[in-house]
Amino acid sequence: MKSLLSLLLLCLSFQVVAKEVAGIALPNSLSQDNQTYVLNGAGVRSKFFMDLYVGSLYLTATADTADKVLAQDKAIIRLDILSDLITSDKMRDAISDGFDAATDGKMDDAMKASIATFMTLFEADIKPGDNFVLIASRDGVEAIKNDITQPRVGDATFAKALLNIWLGEHPAQKSLKRNMLGD
Repeated sequence: MKSLLSLLLLCLSFQVVAKEVAGIALPNSLSQDNQTYVLNGAGVRSKFFMDLYVGSLYLTATADTADKVLAQDKAIIRLDILSDLITSDKMRDAISDGFDAATDGKMDDAMKASIATFMTLFEADIKPGDNFVLIASRDGVEAIKNDITQPRVGDATFAKALLNIWLGEHPAQKSLKRNMLGD
């Protein structure tokens, strides 16, 4: 009986972690507002052969294209920082460049204000082991840094632009986009 219980607990523990990427154990699912989001895909953002962070995408229904992700009510992107090369300044610059690419440089005042507010998420020092959870919905974006929730920012247009940083036509890194879309 004891060995059966041990086997059952072992099997259950394997279901909790779906994948390990660059030493980061990614959970099979995340819960938010009584909804379960399953790991769609994950990969590493690298630059000059240096691993910077693991980016993972969680959805209620799997999706293999950006359009299918954007059609869902919510999508969660999780970033797990791997390198001390990522500083607050570099992260703000990268996110700013990402928004510029995601919107083709066409940002109205509301978008610019939302981006400015969102950037406060990256004011404090960033170090390896930090993680960011970005919950994009039709109501805007809720961000969580190291389990501390930030105020909701923006609207559906802002949320779409944020997702397009990683999943759009000009993503932060094409291989990361493919991995997040389960390829």
